[in-house]
Amino acid sequence: MNKLLIVGSVAFDAIETPFGKTDKILGGAAPYIGLSASFFNLQSAIVSVVGDDFPQEYLDLLTARNIDISGLEVVKGGKTFFWSGLYHNDLNSRDTLATELNVLGDFQPKVPQNFKNADVVMLGNLHPLVQSSVLDQMESKPKLVVLDTMNFWMDCALPELLDVMKRIDVITINDEEARQLSGEYSLVKAAAKIHEMGPEYVVIKKGEHGALLFHKKEVFFAPALPLEEVFDPTGAGDTFAGGFAGFITQSENISFENMKNAVIYGSNLASFSVEKFGTERMVNLDKEEVVSRLQQFKSLTQFDIEL
Repeated sequence: MNKLLIVGSVAFDAIETPFGKTDKILGGAAPYIGLSASFFNLQSAIVSVVGDDFPQEYLDLLTARNIDISGLEVVKGGKTFFWSGLYHNDLNSRDTLATELNVLGDFQPKVPQNFKNADVVMLGNLHPLVQSSVLDQMESKPKLVVLDTMNFWMDCALPELLDVMKRIDVITINDEEARQLSGEYSLVKAAAKIHEMGPEYVVIKKGEHGALLFHKKEVFFAPALPLEEVFDPTGAGDTFAGGFAGFITQSENISFENMKNAVIYGSNLASFSVEKFGTERMVNLDKEEVVSRLQQFKSLTQFDIEL
């Protein structure tokens, strides 16, 4: 069975949207990625850090989905990373109310020995030096390395980000971040510039407007499924990344044609994530629902036309 190594934050989130608010709930990139990837036939492991305030029930939730947590460090006396955010009415913009790095501030990742030969590495949104450290620990070159990042690292750690980008195969960022990183407004031009920075494949996420996949001169667009209700967009991008990386890990095929399918699988799983607060929808999701919605994606984009 192929192996997927997931690196990212494990956190407490407190979220407020027009539809309600939560106290501290399970959050961070790694749980969303791991839960999404658990719908594929693979072995996965999370590399991250939490404090001893992190509940056992959340650890049990991850292991129940066959996610290896031997690389999840628990710091005695430490406090888990905490983020709080308020979403505006359109759910596309938000205000960060609190960010407490806590144990994540001194995080030194330790890759479990049995995952140092992972087939695919998913580098979730963290400091680029942490992402590089993980790649340094790999004993064999992964078939594919996927990196997610954000504008914060472009502002405060751009040289380190550019260094790690030379070592990856796929980058997943949103349209605003792609424009900032490239200095280009056109996403086609932005992808071309980012490609020159190292990644062979560039995935640009556009939220409710779908996602674009670029490879050299080839472009693929996947729509977002129109949903009746969107409660919480937190973690949607990480859920997308987990579906993308999970499908690639399972299929062992890193061609552009297969990555089109990976983008659809990622978009499909992300469409569930936003329907409840936090990870609730992903925890209670079953494979029949996933397959049924994949059919909806197919119907949404399939048509016959005479040329």
